[in-house]
Amino acid sequence: MRSRLLPLLIVLMAAVLVTLGIPLAISVAAAEQQRLVIDRIDDTARFAALAQSITDTSPDSEERRRTLQTDLEVYASVYDIRAGVFFRDDRALAKAPGFWTLPVEGEGRTAFNEALLGRRSHDPPQVWPWRDGRVVVASPVVRDGDVVAVVVIDSPTGEMRSRTLRTWLFIGLGEALALLVAVGAAVRLTGWVLLPVRTLDAATRDIAGGRMRSRVAASAGPPELRHLARSFNEMADNVEDVLEQQRAFVADASHQLRNPLAALLLRIELLALELPEDSEEIAAVRTEGKRLARVLDDLLDLALAEHAEADLQLIDIVPLTAERVASWRPMADREGVRLTLDGAPAATAWADPVALSSALDAVIDNALKFTPAGEDVTVTVTAGTHATTVVVADRGPGLTEAELERVGDRFWRSTRHQNVSGSGLGLSISRVLLAAGGGSIAYEHHAPHGLRVTVSVPRERQAG
Repeated sequence: MRSRLLPLLIVLMAAVLVTLGIPLAISVAAAEQQRLVIDRIDDTARFAALAQSITDTSPDSEERRRTLQTDLEVYASVYDIRAGVFFRDDRALAKAPGFWTLPVEGEGRTAFNEALLGRRSHDPPQVWPWRDGRVVVASPVVRDGDVVAVVVIDSPTGEMRSRTLRTWLFIGLGEALALLVAVGAAVRLTGWVLLPVRTLDAATRDIAGGRMRSRVAASAGPPELRHLARSFNEMADNVEDVLEQQRAFVADASHQLRNPLAALLLRIELLALELPEDSEEIAAVRTEGKRLARVLDDLLDLALAEHAEADLQLIDIVPLTAERVASWRPMADREGVRLTLDGAPAATAWADPVALSSALDAVIDNALKFTPAGEDVTVTVTAGTHATTVVVADRGPGLTEAELERVGDRFWRSTRHQNVSGSGLGLSISRVLLAAGGGSIAYEHHAPHGLRVTVSVPRERQAG
Protein backbone atom coordinates (compact mmCIF):
# COMPACT_ATOMS: atom_id res chain seq x y z
CA MET A 1 0.00 0.00 0.00
CA ARG A 2 2.87 2.36 0.74
CA SER A 3 4.36 1.70 -2.69
CA ARG A 4 1.09 2.91 -4.23
CA LEU A 5 0.38 5.82 -1.89
CA LEU A 6 3.88 7.33 -1.90
CA PRO A 7 4.19 7.77 -5.71
CA LEU A 8 0.73 9.34 -5.75
CA LEU A 9 1.75 11.91 -3.12
CA ILE A 10 5.02 12.62 -4.93
CA VAL A 11 3.24 13.14 -8.25
CA LEU A 12 0.72 15.48 -6.64
CA MET A 13 3.43 17.52 -4.93
CA ALA A 14 5.49 17.66 -8.13
CA ALA A 15 2.41 18.84 -10.01
CA VAL A 16 1.85 21.59 -7.44
CA LEU A 17 5.49 22.73 -7.66
CA VAL A 18 5.39 22.74 -11.46
CA THR A 19 2.09 24.63 -11.41
CA LEU A 20 3.65 27.28 -9.19
CA GLY A 21 7.06 27.26 -10.88
CA ILE A 22 5.94 27.80 -14.48
CA PRO A 23 4.04 31.07 -13.80
CA LEU A 24 6.96 32.22 -11.65
CA ALA A 25 9.43 31.51 -14.47
CA ILE A 26 7.22 33.35 -16.97
CA SER A 27 6.90 36.35 -14.67
CA VAL A 28 10.69 36.43 -14.18
CA ALA A 29 11.27 36.47 -17.95
CA ALA A 30 8.63 39.17 -18.40
CA ALA A 31 10.14 41.26 -15.59
CA GLU A 32 13.64 41.05 -17.09
CA GLN A 33 12.37 42.13 -20.49
CA GLN A 34 10.25 44.89 -18.97
CA ARG A 35 13.30 46.27 -17.21
CA LEU A 36 15.20 46.24 -20.50
CA VAL A 37 12.33 47.95 -22.29
CA ILE A 38 12.09 50.69 -19.63
CA ASP A 39 15.83 51.36 -19.92
CA ARG A 40 15.56 51.63 -23.70
CA ILE A 41 12.51 53.87 -23.48
CA ASP A 42 14.49 56.25 -21.27
CA ASP A 43 17.30 56.22 -23.84
CA THR A 44 14.90 56.92 -26.72
CA ALA A 45 13.39 59.80 -24.78
CA ARG A 46 16.84 61.33 -24.31
CA PHE A 47 17.71 60.97 -27.98
CA ALA A 48 14.30 62.29 -28.99
CA ALA A 49 14.88 65.42 -26.90
CA LEU A 50 18.20 65.99 -28.69
CA ALA A 51 16.65 65.40 -32.12
CA GLN A 52 13.68 67.66 -31.41
CA SER A 53 15.80 70.83 -31.63
CA ILE A 54 17.40 69.90 -34.95
CA THR A 55 15.78 71.64 -37.91
CA ASP A 56 16.86 72.38 -41.43
CA THR A 57 16.51 76.16 -40.91
CA SER A 58 18.34 76.51 -37.63
CA PRO A 59 21.94 77.80 -37.93
CA ASP A 60 23.29 75.42 -35.33
CA SER A 61 21.32 72.36 -36.53
CA GLU A 62 24.36 70.80 -38.14
CA GLU A 63 26.32 71.11 -34.91
CA ARG A 64 23.48 69.53 -32.99
CA ARG A 65 23.19 66.75 -35.57
CA ARG A 66 26.90 65.97 -35.16
CA THR A 67 26.46 65.95 -31.38
CA LEU A 68 23.53 63.55 -31.76
CA GLN A 69 25.57 61.36 -34.13
CA THR A 70 28.47 61.31 -31.69
CA ASP A 71 26.16 60.34 -28.81
CA LEU A 72 24.63 57.55 -30.88
CA GLU A 73 28.06 56.21 -31.89
CA VAL A 74 29.29 56.22 -28.30
CA TYR A 75 26.06 54.59 -27.18
CA ALA A 76 26.34 51.89 -29.85
CA SER A 77 30.01 51.17 -29.17
CA VAL A 78 29.61 50.99 -25.40
CA TYR A 79 26.42 48.92 -25.26
CA ASP A 80 26.59 47.21 -28.69
CA ILE A 81 23.11 48.55 -29.43
CA ARG A 82 21.82 49.83 -32.76
CA ALA A 83 20.26 53.26 -32.44
CA GLY A 84 19.10 55.88 -34.91
CA VAL A 85 16.79 58.78 -35.65
CA PHE A 86 14.79 58.40 -38.85
CA PHE A 87 12.51 60.75 -40.69
CA ARG A 88 9.07 59.70 -41.82
CA ASP A 89 10.42 58.68 -45.22
CA ASP A 90 13.00 56.33 -43.60
CA ARG A 91 15.90 58.71 -44.15
CA ALA A 92 18.37 58.68 -41.28
CA LEU A 93 18.97 61.88 -39.39
CA ALA A 94 21.68 60.12 -37.38
CA LYS A 95 22.42 56.47 -36.72
CA ALA A 96 25.01 54.10 -35.36
CA PRO A 97 26.55 51.91 -36.57
CA GLY A 98 26.69 53.42 -40.01
CA PHE A 99 25.75 50.25 -41.93
CA TRP A 100 22.50 49.81 -40.05
CA THR A 101 19.29 50.60 -41.89
CA LEU A 102 15.69 50.62 -40.77
CA PRO A 103 14.18 47.19 -41.48
CA VAL A 104 11.47 46.94 -44.09
CA GLU A 105 9.40 44.53 -42.02
CA GLY A 106 9.44 42.77 -38.67
CA GLU A 107 9.44 44.12 -35.16
CA GLY A 108 11.55 47.16 -36.07
CA ARG A 109 9.11 48.27 -38.77
CA THR A 110 6.12 47.68 -36.46
CA ALA A 111 7.67 49.80 -33.70
CA PHE A 112 8.55 52.55 -36.24
CA ASN A 113 4.99 52.65 -37.57
CA GLU A 114 3.54 52.86 -34.04
CA ALA A 115 5.84 55.78 -33.25
CA LEU A 116 4.74 57.58 -36.42
CA LEU A 117 1.25 57.53 -34.97
CA GLY A 118 2.51 59.30 -31.87
CA ARG A 119 2.56 56.19 -29.67
CA ARG A 120 5.67 55.04 -27.88
CA SER A 121 6.23 51.27 -28.25
CA HIS A 122 6.31 49.69 -24.83
CA ASP A 123 5.23 46.06 -25.20
CA PRO A 124 7.45 44.18 -27.65
CA PRO A 125 6.99 40.38 -28.01
CA GLN A 126 8.49 38.28 -25.24
CA VAL A 127 11.99 36.95 -25.94
CA TRP A 128 12.66 33.57 -24.25
CA PRO A 129 16.09 32.29 -23.14
CA TRP A 130 16.18 29.52 -25.74
CA ARG A 131 15.51 31.86 -28.68
CA ASP A 132 17.93 34.47 -30.00
CA GLY A 133 15.85 37.61 -30.45
CA ARG A 134 16.12 41.39 -30.29
CA VAL A 135 14.02 44.03 -28.56
CA VAL A 136 13.10 47.08 -30.64
CA VAL A 137 11.81 50.24 -28.94
CA ALA A 138 10.75 53.40 -30.82
CA SER A 139 9.72 56.86 -29.62
CA PRO A 140 8.35 59.74 -31.71
CA VAL A 141 10.16 63.03 -32.11
CA VAL A 142 7.42 65.64 -31.84
CA ARG A 143 7.77 69.24 -32.96
CA ASP A 144 4.83 71.65 -32.85
CA GLY A 145 2.46 68.75 -32.28
CA ASP A 146 3.61 66.78 -35.31
CA VAL A 147 5.78 63.65 -35.49
CA VAL A 148 8.74 64.68 -37.55
CA ALA A 149 11.04 61.73 -36.83
CA VAL A 150 11.31 58.52 -34.85
CA VAL A 151 14.05 57.32 -32.51
CA VAL A 152 14.58 53.56 -32.94
CA ILE A 153 16.75 51.44 -30.63
CA ASP A 154 17.40 47.82 -31.60
CA SER A 155 18.87 45.97 -28.58
CA PRO A 156 20.42 42.49 -28.38
CA THR A 157 18.99 40.24 -25.67
CA GLY A 158 21.90 37.93 -24.84
CA GLU A 159 22.58 39.40 -21.41
CA MET A 160 18.87 39.56 -20.58
CA ARG A 161 18.37 35.95 -21.61
CA SER A 162 21.39 34.89 -19.54
CA ARG A 163 19.99 36.60 -16.45
CA THR A 164 16.61 34.99 -17.04
CA LEU A 165 18.18 31.56 -17.50
CA ARG A 166 20.24 31.91 -14.30
CA THR A 167 17.12 32.89 -12.38
CA TRP A 168 15.29 29.91 -13.87
CA LEU A 169 18.11 27.64 -12.74
CA PHE A 170 17.78 28.96 -9.19
CA ILE A 171 14.03 28.43 -9.37
CA GLY A 172 14.59 24.87 -10.63
CA LEU A 173 17.09 24.13 -7.86
CA GLY A 174 14.70 25.57 -5.31
CA GLU A 175 11.85 23.44 -6.60
CA ALA A 176 14.07 20.35 -6.65
CA LEU A 177 15.07 21.03 -3.05
CA ALA A 178 11.43 21.62 -2.14
CA LEU A 179 10.50 18.35 -3.85
CA LEU A 180 13.17 16.47 -1.87
CA VAL A 181 11.86 17.96 1.35
CA ALA A 182 8.33 17.08 0.29
CA VAL A 183 9.36 13.51 -0.53
CA GLY A 184 10.95 13.17 2.90
CA ALA A 185 7.81 14.55 4.50
CA ALA A 186 5.68 12.20 2.38
CA VAL A 187 7.77 9.21 3.45
CA ARG A 188 7.34 10.14 7.11
CA LEU A 189 3.67 10.89 6.61
CA THR A 190 2.89 7.63 4.83
CA GLY A 191 4.88 5.71 7.44
CA TRP A 192 2.93 7.41 10.21
CA VAL A 193 -0.41 6.83 8.50
CA LEU A 194 0.25 3.22 7.46
CA LEU A 195 1.94 2.01 10.66
CA PRO A 196 -1.40 1.05 12.28
CA VAL A 197 -2.45 -0.61 9.01
CA ARG A 198 0.70 -2.75 8.96
CA THR A 199 0.22 -3.59 12.62
CA LEU A 200 -3.41 -4.52 11.96
CA ASP A 201 -2.34 -6.69 9.04
CA ALA A 202 0.26 -8.51 11.15
CA ALA A 203 -2.24 -9.05 13.97
CA THR A 204 -4.84 -10.32 11.51
CA ARG A 205 -2.37 -12.84 10.08
CA ASP A 206 -1.45 -13.97 13.60
CA ILE A 207 -5.10 -14.52 14.51
CA ALA A 208 -5.74 -16.28 11.20
CA GLY A 209 -2.79 -18.54 12.01
CA GLY A 210 -4.28 -19.46 15.39
CA ARG A 211 -2.44 -17.01 17.68
CA MET A 212 -5.64 -15.59 19.14
CA ARG A 213 -3.89 -13.45 21.76
CA SER A 214 -2.30 -11.16 19.20
CA ARG A 215 -3.40 -7.54 19.65
CA VAL A 216 -2.66 -4.07 18.21
CA ALA A 217 -1.09 -1.21 20.17
CA ALA A 218 -3.46 1.71 19.49
CA SER A 219 -0.85 4.40 20.14
CA ALA A 220 0.34 5.52 16.68
CA GLY A 221 -1.13 6.90 13.50
CA PRO A 222 -4.14 9.15 12.83
CA PRO A 223 -7.01 9.20 15.37
CA GLU A 224 -9.29 7.29 12.98
CA LEU A 225 -6.82 4.43 12.66
CA ARG A 226 -6.18 4.39 16.41
CA HIS A 227 -9.93 4.06 16.89
CA LEU A 228 -9.93 1.23 14.32
CA ALA A 229 -7.12 -0.50 16.25
CA ARG A 230 -9.13 -0.30 19.48
CA SER A 231 -12.19 -1.66 17.70
CA PHE A 232 -10.07 -4.48 16.27
CA ASN A 233 -8.80 -5.38 19.75
CA GLU A 234 -12.37 -5.42 21.09
CA MET A 235 -13.44 -7.67 18.22
CA ALA A 236 -10.48 -10.01 18.81
CA ASP A 237 -11.33 -10.19 22.52
CA ASN A 238 -14.94 -11.07 21.73
CA VAL A 239 -13.91 -13.67 19.13
CA GLU A 240 -11.44 -15.22 21.57
CA ASP A 241 -14.12 -15.32 24.29
CA VAL A 242 -16.59 -16.99 21.92
CA LEU A 243 -14.03 -19.56 20.80
CA GLU A 244 -13.03 -20.20 24.38
CA GLN A 245 -16.66 -20.76 25.32
CA GLN A 246 -17.05 -23.17 22.39
CA ARG A 247 -13.92 -25.07 23.38
CA ALA A 248 -15.03 -25.23 26.99
CA PHE A 249 -18.46 -26.43 25.93
CA VAL A 250 -17.01 -29.17 23.71
CA ALA A 251 -14.60 -30.27 26.43
CA ASP A 252 -17.27 -30.22 29.15
CA ALA A 253 -19.82 -31.97 26.96
CA SER A 254 -17.33 -34.66 25.96
CA HIS A 255 -16.28 -35.17 29.56
CA GLN A 256 -19.83 -35.24 30.91
CA LEU A 257 -21.05 -37.69 28.26
CA ARG A 258 -18.26 -40.19 28.84
CA ASN A 259 -19.57 -41.39 32.23
CA PRO A 260 -23.20 -41.97 31.07
CA LEU A 261 -21.87 -43.66 27.93
CA ALA A 262 -19.61 -45.92 29.99
CA ALA A 263 -22.57 -46.85 32.20
CA LEU A 264 -24.70 -47.50 29.12
CA LEU A 265 -22.06 -49.77 27.60
CA LEU A 266 -21.80 -51.65 30.90
CA ARG A 267 -25.57 -52.21 30.95
CA ILE A 268 -25.40 -53.42 27.35
CA GLU A 269 -22.76 -55.96 28.35
CA LEU A 270 -24.93 -57.13 31.28
CA LEU A 271 -27.92 -57.38 28.97
CA ALA A 272 -25.87 -59.35 26.47
CA LEU A 273 -25.30 -62.08 29.09
CA GLU A 274 -28.98 -63.00 28.92
CA LEU A 275 -29.09 -63.06 25.09
CA PRO A 276 -27.59 -65.51 22.62
CA GLU A 277 -23.91 -64.96 22.02
CA ASP A 278 -24.34 -64.59 18.26
CA SER A 279 -26.99 -61.88 18.48
CA GLU A 280 -26.40 -59.40 15.62
CA GLU A 281 -28.30 -56.60 17.39
CA ILE A 282 -26.08 -56.76 20.46
CA ALA A 283 -22.96 -56.75 18.26
CA ALA A 284 -24.23 -53.70 16.35
CA VAL A 285 -25.03 -51.86 19.61
CA ARG A 286 -21.57 -52.63 20.95
CA THR A 287 -19.96 -51.36 17.75
CA GLU A 288 -21.92 -48.10 17.75
CA GLY A 289 -21.29 -47.61 21.47
CA LYS A 290 -17.54 -48.00 21.01
CA ARG A 291 -17.63 -45.67 18.00
CA LEU A 292 -19.44 -43.05 20.08
CA ALA A 293 -16.82 -43.41 22.82
CA ARG A 294 -14.05 -42.79 20.27
CA VAL A 295 -15.86 -39.71 18.97
CA LEU A 296 -16.15 -38.31 22.50
CA ASP A 297 -12.47 -39.01 23.17
CA ASP A 298 -11.49 -37.29 19.91
CA LEU A 299 -13.72 -34.31 20.70
CA LEU A 300 -12.04 -33.94 24.05
CA ASP A 301 -8.60 -34.20 22.39
CA LEU A 302 -9.62 -31.57 19.83
CA ALA A 303 -10.82 -29.18 22.53
CA LEU A 304 -7.60 -29.65 24.48
CA ALA A 305 -5.52 -29.17 21.32
CA GLU A 306 -7.25 -25.88 20.49
CA HIS A 307 -6.78 -24.64 24.02
CA ALA A 308 -3.20 -25.74 24.69
CA GLU A 309 -0.18 -23.55 23.95
CA ALA A 310 2.59 -25.01 21.81
CA ASP A 311 5.81 -25.85 23.68
CA LEU A 312 8.21 -25.10 20.84
CA GLN A 313 11.68 -26.64 20.97
CA LEU A 314 14.54 -26.91 18.50
CA ILE A 315 14.64 -30.67 17.92
CA ASP A 316 15.92 -33.18 15.40
CA ILE A 317 12.87 -34.41 13.53
CA VAL A 318 14.51 -37.63 12.27
CA PRO A 319 14.77 -39.52 15.62
CA LEU A 320 11.23 -38.46 16.58
CA THR A 321 9.86 -39.68 13.25
CA ALA A 322 11.84 -42.92 13.51
CA GLU A 323 10.34 -43.52 16.96
CA ARG A 324 6.78 -43.08 15.63
CA VAL A 325 7.49 -45.34 12.66
CA ALA A 326 8.86 -48.02 14.98
CA SER A 327 5.75 -47.76 17.16
CA TRP A 328 3.44 -48.34 14.17
CA ARG A 329 5.50 -51.08 12.50
CA PRO A 330 3.86 -53.95 14.47
CA MET A 331 0.46 -52.86 13.21
CA ALA A 332 1.85 -52.54 9.67
CA ASP A 333 3.28 -56.07 9.89
CA ARG A 334 -0.04 -57.37 11.16
CA GLU A 335 -1.81 -55.79 8.19
CA GLY A 336 0.81 -56.99 5.71
CA VAL A 337 1.94 -53.43 4.82
CA ARG A 338 5.60 -52.48 4.43
CA LEU A 339 6.27 -49.34 6.53
CA THR A 340 9.64 -47.73 5.75
CA LEU A 341 11.54 -44.58 6.76
CA ASP A 342 13.72 -42.65 4.32
CA GLY A 343 15.25 -39.21 3.86
CA ALA A 344 17.83 -37.00 5.53
CA PRO A 345 19.96 -38.39 8.38
CA ALA A 346 19.27 -35.24 10.43
CA ALA A 347 16.81 -32.34 10.11
CA THR A 348 16.25 -29.77 12.83
CA ALA A 349 13.13 -27.63 13.23
CA TRP A 350 11.11 -25.73 15.82
CA ALA A 351 8.22 -27.92 16.96
CA ASP A 352 6.29 -29.17 19.95
CA PRO A 353 7.48 -32.81 20.26
CA VAL A 354 4.19 -34.03 21.74
CA ALA A 355 2.06 -32.22 19.17
CA LEU A 356 4.24 -33.39 16.25
CA SER A 357 4.20 -36.97 17.55
CA SER A 358 0.42 -36.91 17.80
CA ALA A 359 0.11 -35.50 14.28
CA LEU A 360 2.44 -38.16 12.85
CA ASP A 361 0.49 -40.87 14.69
CA ALA A 362 -2.74 -39.68 13.11
CA VAL A 363 -1.26 -39.48 9.60
CA ILE A 364 0.52 -42.86 9.77
CA ASP A 365 -2.56 -44.52 11.29
CA ASN A 366 -4.70 -43.11 8.48
CA ALA A 367 -2.21 -44.38 5.85
CA LEU A 368 -2.12 -47.90 7.32
CA LYS A 369 -5.92 -48.10 7.46
CA PHE A 370 -6.36 -47.53 3.75
CA THR A 371 -3.30 -49.31 2.34
CA PRO A 372 -4.03 -52.89 1.21
CA ALA A 373 -1.79 -55.81 2.16
CA GLY A 374 1.36 -56.12 0.12
CA GLU A 375 1.66 -52.38 -0.57
CA ASP A 376 4.08 -49.80 0.87
CA VAL A 377 3.74 -46.81 3.18
CA THR A 378 6.84 -44.60 2.93
CA VAL A 379 7.78 -41.92 5.45
CA THR A 380 10.36 -39.41 4.14
CA VAL A 381 12.04 -36.61 6.13
CA THR A 382 13.46 -33.65 4.17
CA ALA A 383 15.26 -30.56 5.49
CA GLY A 384 14.35 -27.50 3.39
CA THR A 385 15.46 -23.89 3.54
CA HIS A 386 12.56 -22.61 5.61
CA ALA A 387 10.82 -25.79 6.78
CA THR A 388 11.42 -29.45 7.53
CA THR A 389 8.87 -31.79 6.00
CA VAL A 390 7.72 -35.31 6.84
CA VAL A 391 5.96 -36.90 3.85
CA VAL A 392 3.77 -39.97 4.41
CA ALA A 393 2.90 -41.61 1.09
CA ASP A 394 0.59 -44.64 0.87
CA ARG A 395 -0.66 -46.87 -1.94
CA GLY A 396 -4.29 -46.88 -0.95
CA PRO A 397 -7.28 -45.91 -3.10
CA GLY A 398 -6.50 -42.21 -2.68
CA LEU A 399 -9.03 -39.37 -2.94
CA THR A 400 -10.77 -37.52 -5.73
CA GLU A 401 -10.22 -33.80 -6.39
CA ALA A 402 -13.43 -32.94 -4.57
CA GLU A 403 -12.45 -35.12 -1.61
CA LEU A 404 -8.98 -33.52 -1.43
CA GLU A 405 -10.66 -30.15 -0.84
CA ARG A 406 -12.55 -31.52 2.17
CA VAL A 407 -10.03 -33.86 3.75
CA GLY A 408 -9.12 -32.65 7.23
CA ASP A 409 -12.53 -31.07 7.91
CA ARG A 410 -14.11 -32.03 11.19
CA PHE A 411 -16.21 -35.21 11.09
CA TRP A 412 -15.69 -35.53 7.33
CA ARG A 413 -15.19 -38.99 5.93
CA SER A 414 -15.32 -40.19 2.36
CA THR A 415 -18.53 -42.02 1.47
CA ARG A 416 -16.33 -44.78 0.02
CA HIS A 417 -14.68 -45.42 3.41
CA GLN A 418 -17.61 -45.40 5.83
CA ASN A 419 -16.90 -49.01 6.79
CA VAL A 420 -13.41 -48.06 8.06
CA SER A 421 -13.25 -47.29 11.78
CA GLY A 422 -12.69 -43.67 12.81
CA SER A 423 -14.44 -40.48 13.88
CA GLY A 424 -13.26 -38.09 11.16
CA LEU A 425 -11.45 -35.94 13.72
CA GLY A 426 -7.91 -37.33 13.66
CA LEU A 427 -6.60 -35.18 10.80
CA SER A 428 -8.45 -32.12 12.16
CA ILE A 429 -6.68 -32.57 15.49
CA SER A 430 -3.36 -32.90 13.65
CA ARG A 431 -3.95 -29.64 11.77
CA VAL A 432 -4.78 -27.79 15.01
CA LEU A 433 -1.72 -29.18 16.80
CA LEU A 434 0.61 -28.22 13.96
CA ALA A 435 -0.88 -24.75 13.45
CA ALA A 436 -0.27 -23.88 17.10
CA GLY A 437 3.49 -24.13 16.43
CA GLY A 438 3.50 -22.54 12.98
CA GLY A 439 3.36 -25.86 11.11
CA SER A 440 0.93 -27.13 8.48
CA ILE A 441 -0.42 -30.26 6.82
CA ALA A 442 -1.17 -30.68 3.12
CA TYR A 443 -2.71 -33.42 0.98
CA GLU A 444 -2.13 -34.41 -2.66
CA HIS A 445 -2.34 -37.35 -5.04
CA HIS A 446 0.37 -40.02 -4.96
CA ALA A 447 0.69 -41.32 -8.52
CA PRO A 448 -0.38 -43.78 -9.75
CA HIS A 449 -2.73 -44.23 -6.79
CA GLY A 450 -2.70 -43.34 -3.13
CA LEU A 451 -2.47 -40.29 -0.91
CA ARG A 452 0.55 -38.13 -0.12
CA VAL A 453 0.40 -36.19 3.18
CA THR A 454 3.06 -33.55 3.89
CA VAL A 455 3.62 -32.40 7.48
CA SER A 456 5.69 -29.16 7.62
CA VAL A 457 7.31 -27.53 10.64
CA PRO A 458 9.34 -24.29 10.49
CA ARG A 459 13.12 -24.23 10.78
CA GLU A 460 13.01 -20.75 12.35
CA ARG A 461 11.18 -19.88 15.53
CA GLN A 462 7.84 -18.22 14.86
CA ALA A 463 7.24 -14.78 16.42
CA GLY A 464 4.41 -14.48 18.95
